[in-house]
Order: sequence, then C-alpha cells, then structure tokens
Amino acid sequence: MTKRLVEIDDADLDAARAALSTSTIKETVGRALREAAASAARRREVERLLDGSSALLAVGEGRDRAWR
Repeated sequence: MTKRLVEIDDADLDAARAALSTSTIKETVGRALREAAASAARRREVERLLDGSSALLAVGEGRDRAWR
C-alpha cells in the first residue's frame, strides 16, 4: 500500500462518510474507491448486455462454445 498526500474537500468527505456509513477518513476513501470501481464494472456489464452481443449466445454454435 502506498501513502499519498491529497487534499480532500471537507464537505465531500462528510457526504461520502454519511453515504457509506464509515467513521474514518481511511475507511471512507477506501470504500469510496471500491464503490467507484464496482459501479464502473456494473455499468460496463449493463452496456454489454444492452448492446445485443449476448443474444448471440442464445442460439447455435455460439451458445455451445459459451457453455463448454
């Protein structure tokens, strides 16, 4: 783990702390970073599902290859 010196707006920190139910700065920042990464991963998955490419897995050879 690397120590970093950053400036954090107090209002943003308080808002994040309240939203995440955390008590320390370290916990709040760590949880916020993990939540941001998870949110981006969920967004990518939704975009992948909505683009129609997963429909190819429902039929034929694509389905067979996907389930092997």
